Amino acid sequence: MKKLESSLKNMLLVLTGVTAISVALLAYVNELTKGPIAEANAKTLNEALKEVLPEFTNNPVAECDTVFSEKDGKKIVDFIIYPAKNGDQWVGTAVEAKSMGFGGELKVLVGFDAEGKIYNYSLLSHAETPGLGSKAADWFKEGNKGSIKGMNPGEQPLTVSKDGGQVDAITASTITSRAFLNAVNAAYGAYKGDGGANGTTGASQKAVQKSETAIVDSVVIK
Repeated sequence: MKKLESSLKNMLLVLTGVTAISVALLAYVNELTKGPIAEANAKTLNEALKEVLPEFTNNPVAECDTVFSEKDGKKIVDFIIYPAKNGDQWVGTAVEAKSMGFGGELKVLVGFDAEGKIYNYSLLSHAETPGLGSKAADWFKEGNKGSIKGMNPGEQPLTVSKDGGQVDAITASTITSRAFLNAVNAAYGAYKGDGGANGTTGASQKAVQKSETAIVDSVVIK
């Protein structure tokens, strides 16, 4: 076999070939893992919905609504709204909302019953400090010091006690606590809508159209 001459041209050809093969392998692996990753994400979401909502018999994921806003010409997901029904009766709604915490974006799934009271929540993702801000995953749940179970943000927006509110902040993590409650308040706004719930998702078309204004008003960290 004739040895390739060591030249810039041949080196570029070899490099191009290696790059093409690497890209093809990455695309192949991505295609192989796409299905399992989607299934795992769907399973995680379904488990979270069961945790934050009263018992339901429908498929909230299949019936969900997504609320978008636009920034710099790009569509951004503000909220995802999951309606829960037991038979023909609407029993509540879960809303995926987000806010900026101390370390970055904080995303939460909040479940509301048919009366607008908080049933439960699940912290889906965050970038908070381990051992401090990360405590938001449990701090605000029933039985814990900062429990928001049964509260209705429609009666009074949730704020930390340091700001004159009714919720105890995570020790040494006031910024994270504020961000979490901002996300919960924003979730309630999407749940309730602007002008009344429609009985299925709790959000009105008017709320969807004004989502960008709503999220700005709801998630500002003071």
